[in-house]
Amino acid sequence: MNCFSWNHSLRCWHRSNDGGSPCSPCSQAAQSSMGMRRRSEQQQAEAAGVGAGGAKKFTLAQLSAATDGFHESNLVGEGGFGRVYRGRLLVDQGVGPVAVKQLCHGGAQGTREFLVECMMLMMLHHPNLVSLVGYCADAGERLLVYEFLPRGSLDAHLFGGGDCGRRQEPPLGWGARVRIALGAARGLRYLHEVVTPPVIYRDLKASNILLDDDLNPKLSDFGLAKLGPIGDDTHVSTRVMGTYGYCAPDYAMSGKLNVKSDVYSFGVVLLELITGRRAFDAARSAPEEQRLLLWARPYLNLAGDRRRCFALADPALQGRYPRRAFYQLAVVTSLCLRDNPNLRPSMTDVTQALDHVASQSQPWEDKQRAMPD
Repeated sequence: MNCFSWNHSLRCWHRSNDGGSPCSPCSQAAQSSMGMRRRSEQQQAEAAGVGAGGAKKFTLAQLSAATDGFHESNLVGEGGFGRVYRGRLLVDQGVGPVAVKQLCHGGAQGTREFLVECMMLMMLHHPNLVSLVGYCADAGERLLVYEFLPRGSLDAHLFGGGDCGRRQEPPLGWGARVRIALGAARGLRYLHEVVTPPVIYRDLKASNILLDDDLNPKLSDFGLAKLGPIGDDTHVSTRVMGTYGYCAPDYAMSGKLNVKSDVYSFGVVLLELITGRRAFDAARSAPEEQRLLLWARPYLNLAGDRRRCFALADPALQGRYPRRAFYQLAVVTSLCLRDNPNLRPSMTDVTQALDHVASQSQPWEDKQRAMPD
């Protein structure tokens, strides 16, 4: 079985406004991945074309030196995938900061996710996707090297304490939340509607949205990404994977995956941005408040009294948000979270709606800045 589920006749290309033209053939990568199961990890990476498209191959010794021996003081994040360290490497014109992700030893599944992420990030390029600098498949280790995003994850900004070794950030203001939502939507739209075949992210969550110095968001961690259906196919059938609380109910029940599964996950992220609550929070004592969707549903029922949506507002906002724009964002969130995937909007529709929310928010922000402290 082909590790990436690619048809050998497929080519990956980006559409432009005039219809676009083919680029970056995927067939060679698909053919070379046929023998992956019987090769070593390093041979797999080389056979899959890792190292092309600007990604560099590093040795374990180089990455160890870059992170001071993977020292705890350089640890910036960790999770089920492994650990992420801050490091310094010679990139482009000089020595600069990088993020080094050291993957857990996960056998065949870990190897597959390593290869998928390498291949995806070498082919996909967008301002709202994290950039791959290089990789290492050396001495049984699997490491990925990314551009360093200094402001950490959205998760850490919303909920605090998520990124190791980082100072506590002040609460995100309304304008920053809208811009983060819009940037993440643009990245997802690129995956769904610009790339052919479409790419289903499958693990959209606040901890996978990283922020640069200006709080511009970039989607990261493509180990679970999967190519979407083409032609007359409406879905791809796959083992259910993702993070509890973000997974679309139709996908969780059937294993049928399509781009609308990502739209649902994006709706959960929007709800986290609005409320400042985690998708699932076991620390909350009341069971009905542990699952964000269960708690928020009554307030997202916007028929009749529109004012009910304001009960969703994150207390950290301290009431500082434009009411009209907040209501509009609640509507977009509600549409993304529809149980029927056919009724969820496309990411083009979502992006256009968020552009409108941002335009409604800008005059309010300008007025806030002009007010004396």
